[in-house]
Amino acid sequence: MFPSILLTARRGFASSARQQQAIQNVMVLGGGLMGSGIVQVAAQAGYKVTMVDTSDAALDNGRSIIQKSLSRVARKKFADDETAQKSFVEKVFSNISTSTNADQTASGSDLVVEAIVENIDIKQKVFGALDKVAPKHSIFCSNTSSLPVTKIAEIVSADRKTRFAGLHFFNPVPAMKLVEVVRTDAVSDEVFDALFEFTAKVGKTPVACKDTPGFIVNRLLVPYMMEAFRILERGEASAKDVDTAMKLGAGMPMGPIELADVSNNTR
Repeated sequence: MFPSILLTARRGFASSARQQQAIQNVMVLGGGLMGSGIVQVAAQAGYKVTMVDTSDAALDNGRSIIQKSLSRVARKKFADDETAQKSFVEKVFSNISTSTNADQTASGSDLVVEAIVENIDIKQKVFGALDKVAPKHSIFCSNTSSLPVTKIAEIVSADRKTRFAGLHFFNPVPAMKLVEVVRTDAVSDEVFDALFEFTAKVGKTPVACKDTPGFIVNRLLVPYMMEAFRILERGEASAKDVDTAMKLGAGMPMGPIELADVSNNTR
């Protein structure tokens, strides 16, 4: 658990004396790559997680993604011990349930994380409905990578706005260590602290940022990638050479063109 002084330093805001109710039950909206990844890391950390999607087929796909990912993790953790591998996977799955009933799931959730299509109207429609059924203490979060969290939260009640933030995980969620915790002007200190603690408990490193376009990573990354495409358009270098140059010359794990291809297939 983060010491209060560290939480205050990391988020850069004054600490609140009030305490947020402990997060135990987590609802994740979306069974795609991002949603299933969030489900997996939360379940591995011991949270009870319900993955919600619109159809059984989507949920089956999400469970398949988690199964494959957990199997890889188990093989790394337990090498040649197949019994331990199986036990590990079963233990994590014991924390996971699925549902196509978002309202019913939200009514018993302490934290709701949305990881659906990047369409602000759809996100607002979903959160507007859930706001009517979720407990007053429940925290709402969007995993949006760049849409304004404040705009998404316009649909919910004034009280819920104080419990609404961005929680931006990166793909692939089980491997990527960073989470951007996005603070709106309305969100309370205790909720922000609770999200930092949750992020740390699922094995990630949280960074605090205000609700600005692209947050931190995409605000810096998108212009970088766009300039790489401009180099290609001007015929100044090939895609292979641009990627090689940035990997060997700037220490990037992959070049901007490679990264653009990967980013186009994250959901």
